Amino acid sequence: METKKRALFIDRDGTLIVEPPVTEQVDDLEQLEFLPGVLRNLYFLRQNTTFELVIVSNQDGLGTPDYPQENFDRVQNKMLQIFESEGVTFDNIIIDVTREEEHSPTRKPGTALLTQYLNGDYDLKNSYVIGDRLTDMQLANNLGCHGLLLTPNGTSTFDLSSYEHCRNIPSWDKITELLFAGERIGEVRRTTKETDIYVRIDLDGNGVCDITTGLGFFDHMLEQIGRHSGSDLTIHVKGDLQVDEHHTIEDTALALGQALHQALGDKRGIERYGFSLPMDDCLCSVSIDFGGRPWLVFDATFQREKIGDMPTEMFLHFFKSLSDAAQMNLNIKAEGNNEHHKIEGIFKALAKAIHMAVRRDIHHYQLPSTKGIL
Repeated sequence: METKKRALFIDRDGTLIVEPPVTEQVDDLEQLEFLPGVLRNLYFLRQNTTFELVIVSNQDGLGTPDYPQENFDRVQNKMLQIFESEGVTFDNIIIDVTREEEHSPTRKPGTALLTQYLNGDYDLKNSYVIGDRLTDMQLANNLGCHGLLLTPNGTSTFDLSSYEHCRNIPSWDKITELLFAGERIGEVRRTTKETDIYVRIDLDGNGVCDITTGLGFFDHMLEQIGRHSGSDLTIHVKGDLQVDEHHTIEDTALALGQALHQALGDKRGIERYGFSLPMDDCLCSVSIDFGGRPWLVFDATFQREKIGDMPTEMFLHFFKSLSDAAQMNLNIKAEGNNEHHKIEGIFKALAKAIHMAVRRDIHHYQLPSTKGIL
């Protein structure tokens, strides 16, 4: 069976080259500036993936006195020449010259100029639109592709909740990592007679959290994991809190650990190991190894029965269940006097350790083990 082709539909201004803030048109060579990392990353993708590279750009009024064709050609030809000198060629270049008020079907997010990609020869479900505007994400939806919204400062004013399979991404380095090595998302639904738990973790997210367990302090601690590891983390828990907190806390740890293990996949290219941090009077150390062998060392004592609405005896249960389910070696030590600071420092150190250990290097994409398996 013949394998279908995949494509990257890439916007030009604001995605390949810097877009001037006022005119939004690069119409002379002095304005030509490439986005950081775009040359080396497109070269890597050209050499190491089978994606076709397609530029798709709206150039409002191109060919009119306001935007002469020769101005565009001068910049375009120089841009393509530089790309080619770095080993990057494009399989197709699609330019629409209509203005927004014309509502032309050829203009992004319309697909009238992309019909050759809609005839069944392309695996659009595994193709991507890469751009810096909502129209690019709308194009992704219209094509049935994934969408990557380039947000260099790490934040976006655009709400992507209604755009299926679209996500913010901060740089061309992260774009290339995702395209070459894939997403790292773990999703677990764990339902027993005592708890109903949903966990989703995206290791390459932006630290966005949506957490509700019925225990306010527990929510606060779990949010530290997502926020400080840079992972997008959703945890929704319905537990038998009318009995006590035990099942809610322990089962959440099991589901989170399973999601972590799932998201890591075959672990190729990860650092594997990972952190000490002070928090006011406390010093918290969390060392981690995603080596596939669960083990917990927990050297922390608490004088209070509860912190907030969370029993301190459950901290050990939480980290033991997390270590077992994630199949990781977890060594935790904490010293200090303030009990709140101590446990919050542990959770933050855990998050930083996860962030360090899951960091992925696609240029050394091998298992971090002499055994050849983790």
